[in-house]
Amino acid sequence: MSLKGFALHKKFGDVEALRGVDIDVKSGEFFTILGPSGCGKTTLLRIIAGLELPDRGMIMLNDQAVTGIPAKERHVNTVFQSYALFPHMSVMDNVCFGMISRKISKTEAVEKAKKILDMVQLNGYGDRMPKQLSGGQQQRVALARALVNEPQLLLLDEPMSALDAKLRIQVQVELRQLQQRLGKTFLMVTHDQTEALTVSDRMVVMKDGLVAQVGDVRDVYSTPKSHFVADFLGMENFIDAAPAGEFAADTKLGKLNVKQKMPVVGCKVGIRPEHIEIVTGTGDNTVTAVIDTAIYRGKEQLLLMDNGLQVKSSVNMSFQKGDRLNLRLPAESLAVLYE
Repeated sequence: MSLKGFALHKKFGDVEALRGVDIDVKSGEFFTILGPSGCGKTTLLRIIAGLELPDRGMIMLNDQAVTGIPAKERHVNTVFQSYALFPHMSVMDNVCFGMISRKISKTEAVEKAKKILDMVQLNGYGDRMPKQLSGGQQQRVALARALVNEPQLLLLDEPMSALDAKLRIQVQVELRQLQQRLGKTFLMVTHDQTEALTVSDRMVVMKDGLVAQVGDVRDVYSTPKSHFVADFLGMENFIDAAPAGEFAADTKLGKLNVKQKMPVVGCKVGIRPEHIEIVTGTGDNTVTAVIDTAIYRGKEQLLLMDNGLQVKSSVNMSFQKGDRLNLRLPAESLAVLYE
């Protein structure tokens, strides 16, 4: 199922949750709405689900306008952050509940439920109660309950926020694999940038009820368009810059060549710590700096330099406070940030 939203506005009292949001999700893709608390992402999801009405704007599913159509008539299912399992029902009864409510026979409902539980790797768990399951297993039951209704679009509202870090990584991979096997359209809301990058084909980053950037996850990660997007996606090094040519920036570190065209006014350039190279010589885009602090992080070291840069290095390279390093900032890794 494809999804399009046009010029969506929503206000709660004096708070503008959405201020003219457009969204375009292709059939069969995993699309993520990413952003901090209060950016409007959950409001957008609830409008898509039919649980809220926009003040202005339109929602289209498979090119059909559904803005005023009730949630139960949209062929859309939602998995909520709390999972919302019935605690007094077994796993099987939880999964069958929606089908039986629609007058599907108990026999047919159980057969469908068994197939979907097998798909989410819960074969043999039908007789268990929710309290007997781990957080990851409860999440899979919630997924099974949604998927058994064969929705054309599955909405996921912060589905992994209640899981511990290790389990979250495992479930992210399982969720991505499940979506690819089914070929269904999944749309997820999250504030976790790693989660978004792990599961998504494309994503939109939201800020203050507006779209800050949308695109393929690799493009948004590697070529953020603003300081906000770069910072939210974990970029640590930001350097004030003025144009020194079409593809050159004048900074406190000196002149830096860039691959993106510089604006005519001041901006920032950014680079991730892992993209800064420790080199032996000098040359274009190379600066010299002294280590202020070296932080051991297991697989890597984080080096805090006296010029403000953060650099990641292998633990096999032994560095300590006071070491002087030549650092190369590759032009292709420098993002020109327009806002």
